[in-house]
Amino acid sequence: MTDPVAAPAPLHLVLGEEELLIERAVRGALSAARMVDSTADLTRVRVSELTAPSLLEMVSPSLFAEGRVIALESAQDVSQEIADVILSYLKQPADGVTLVVVHSGGGRSKAAKALPPALRKAGAVVTECAKITKPAEREAFVRNEVRQAGGKIDGAGVLALIDAVGSDLRELASASAQLVADTGGRIDEEAVRRYHRGRADVTGFAVAEKAVAGDRSAALESVRWAMQIGVPHVLVADALADAVRTIAKVTAAGRGNPNQMAGELGMPPWKIRKAQGQSRGWGQDGLADAMQIVARLNAEVKGAAADPDYAIERAVLELAAAKDRR
Repeated sequence: MTDPVAAPAPLHLVLGEEELLIERAVRGALSAARMVDSTADLTRVRVSELTAPSLLEMVSPSLFAEGRVIALESAQDVSQEIADVILSYLKQPADGVTLVVVHSGGGRSKAAKALPPALRKAGAVVTECAKITKPAEREAFVRNEVRQAGGKIDGAGVLALIDAVGSDLRELASASAQLVADTGGRIDEEAVRRYHRGRADVTGFAVAEKAVAGDRSAALESVRWAMQIGVPHVLVADALADAVRTIAKVTAAGRGNPNQMAGELGMPPWKIRKAQGQSRGWGQDGLADAMQIVARLNAEVKGAAADPDYAIERAVLELAAAKDRR
């Protein structure tokens, strides 16, 4: 006789702005709900798009108490009316419903600021998803990813992996898991260098490097190869966005010593040094265009585009053209 599966927590507060961690928290709540009801579905909606009646309908009890996960996103924009509905609902939550409130931790209104502590008081399972910006935080993230995948990595290996992959958490998470699988679980600097040697031309960050360098043909060749071997569209889009944002941020800060600028910009010196080299030839108009291109691509690879391969190719060509635009 198997033990009954415990009912999932009815209320979750996902607090912070780190997208990968937020996504994992929401998916974790869905997985827990599906342990009880394999047909449980997920509904995601921004609180700014809600009305009180629509929210009440979403969380109302169903006849057979089917599993449902309702994720209320950008709750830092909550109105007093919607906050009141949420808190009223929590006094008598519906069976089978898991409510996940995603909140940045900020917010201008009184209702937005009061919601997280009220949810904590109501017994919410809290998942902290603070933005990872400091080098030490990124290093800790890599260590944790390797540990969760069942491996061990030394300090030199952590630094080598970040140097090879970059700062994107999705790429770091993927690379960490792959290294554990390929090395048997023990990772050092040599293992990282050996794994990434010959593979750099197919990462999202390599595509981004060629695009922001204005190398049109190399960028196009690289992105087509990345698509052919199955590099996820979102990883390439994130790498392009990270490269453009980093160049813009470093350019705005002016020339300086990367070691001294690291604390102010919240990024490691090697990344600043790299961006300083990449920024040559980029003007303000070109960077403004590039920011719009990567913002559009972000939406396209998350469902807005009928053909994400084409969307990425177009964005890469547009970014290469935006360089040297004054």
